[in-house]
Amino acid sequence: MLLDTCTFLWLATDDAALSDSARAAIADPSHPLFLSAASVWEISIKYALGKLPLPMAPRTLVPEARRLHRITSLAFDERDALTVELLPPAHRDPFDRMLIAQAVVRGIAVITPDTAFAHYPVALVW
Repeated sequence: MLLDTCTFLWLATDDAALSDSARAAIADPSHPLFLSAASVWEISIKYALGKLPLPMAPRTLVPEARRLHRITSLAFDERDALTVELLPPAHRDPFDRMLIAQAVVRGIAVITPDTAFAHYPVALVW
């Protein structure tokens, strides 16, 4: 399962916005969990611009939260990048389009509250 950026941040900061079903899926040890390098890039950019307040810098928060919640880092590679071109334009956010491409290429579900993901051939958990 691939965590959307907001899902990861809500998990890392123990935010009540994270749904009960998302929490249950994340807590289930039979579900491998992934955080895309694209999400880390998005977090870092927004934090550096002052648009994302966090309890600590992403360079500390991200690895600590990944370790705590057994989340594996997922690289964004050339195949993922080329798949973005094939996606219909239902979702305009470039970071989310990157996550969708990764989920499509790998055949994995995405944990997200974003209803625009439903326009793509990926399983969703929320």
